[in-house]
Amino acid sequence: MLHTWELTIPQLEPADLRRRAYLYLPEAYDEDPAARFPVLYMFDGQNVFLDSDASFGRSWRMLDYLEGTGTPVIVAAVESNPIGNNRLCEYSPFTHRDGELGVIEGRGRVLMDWLVHEFKPMIDENYRTLPDRENTAIAGSSMGGLMSLYAACHYSDVFSRFACLSPSVWVHPGKVKRMLRHAHIAPDTILYLDYGAQELGNHKATGDVLPGVFQSLYSQGVNVTMRIVPYGEHSEACWEQQIPVFMACLGFI
Repeated sequence: MLHTWELTIPQLEPADLRRRAYLYLPEAYDEDPAARFPVLYMFDGQNVFLDSDASFGRSWRMLDYLEGTGTPVIVAAVESNPIGNNRLCEYSPFTHRDGELGVIEGRGRVLMDWLVHEFKPMIDENYRTLPDRENTAIAGSSMGGLMSLYAACHYSDVFSRFACLSPSVWVHPGKVKRMLRHAHIAPDTILYLDYGAQELGNHKATGDVLPGVFQSLYSQGVNVTMRIVPYGEHSEACWEQQIPVFMACLGFI
């Protein structure tokens, strides 16, 4: 069952700007009132479940997958800020310059601190979750994929499983490398990383930095799976096709 409500993130926006939060509860949640469930947090909540809410009319169709498979996991996702460059700012761990948009002020840490210290505790308090690190995961694509990578580097005491689909490591390769070099990632961390073969040419820096990302994670003892998706593109339709793969890698299947 999919629930939605509105909330604000006052650390990032005016109090009168509200955004949707989505929460999927598996069928088993009602069938067994004593059961508790792992939680997968996802970025770009508007693009996760329903085509009707998606930014470009096409979602990951995660709801179809979860209902069709009966996967016993809670999924929580919050809509990204749709105004101007705010999504890019709040999904960037660091300030960088975009060739077309100019300076993008990195507010990723502010968003993650809110998610970890306010949103997650609210989910854990109101729903039957397994709140420990082992049962808490996070996933995203594009800039959300970069944020999942950032979360692995700085919040592996809260999350143990990460999915980084088509992460925008190209926005500032130097800072991505520095972030990984100074990371303190728990050695039992599980991380899924992919990129579509058809999108590798979109930004030259992507192909240059991806091998280093994998090597840095592997050298820190992370259980990392890296894939180049044949014919894969930078789109929700492609990311939908990867759901069974990354869910299996993260141990939800």
